[in-house]
Amino acid sequence: MIRVCLVDDQTLVRHGIRRLLELSDEVEVVAEADDGMTALEAVGRSRPDVVLLDLRMPRHDGIWTLEALRESGVEVPVLVLTTFDDDELVLQALRAGARGYLLKDVTLEQLVGAVRTLAEGGTLVRPAITDRLLRSLHAGTLGEAEGVPPAPLTERETEVLRLMAAGLSNREIAQSLFLAEGTVKNHVSNVLLKLGSRDRTRAVLRALHHGLLD
Repeated sequence: MIRVCLVDDQTLVRHGIRRLLELSDEVEVVAEADDGMTALEAVGRSRPDVVLLDLRMPRHDGIWTLEALRESGVEVPVLVLTTFDDDELVLQALRAGARGYLLKDVTLEQLVGAVRTLAEGGTLVRPAITDRLLRSLHAGTLGEAEGVPPAPLTERETEVLRLMAAGLSNREIAQSLFLAEGTVKNHVSNVLLKLGSRDRTRAVLRALHHGLLD
């Protein structure tokens, strides 16, 4: 059972997401919070496997929450729940450590699949990213190794990168490519190094920015 913490200032939205997740036998909602400060307390108390985080909240918003979690040393994957007009905030969230994003009008299957992906160590930044977000990336707002082209990737590294972009964990990549998990970890490390990125999410974003993913 995947343990989830919900963070959203709108009670009805929060309860709606909880009711949706309760229809799944894979996910258990173990905590709720209505802003960043209560989210930190809830995460510390419940130790969830995944945090579902709204970005637009009064007082301490989603970006503040991500930065506070990172500064506190809490390593819990965060999935941002967003709306269609949140592209700039999504970029900030990914730069602050979010492992992916999902629109709030998702189906149960999509939501549970996203939670499962993050719980297994994957990311949810797909090539089907919005046009406006891609324009922001090409405008240079990624903020990491800007202006420096990435080192060329080998054919195998490109395969691994595509599977990373699809949200697969190292274990799933290993199974897909018939490789040892340790070998995949080495390829992922090389991809991060060549793309000048600290984590998988930023690596996928930078690959999109430089046209390395179709």
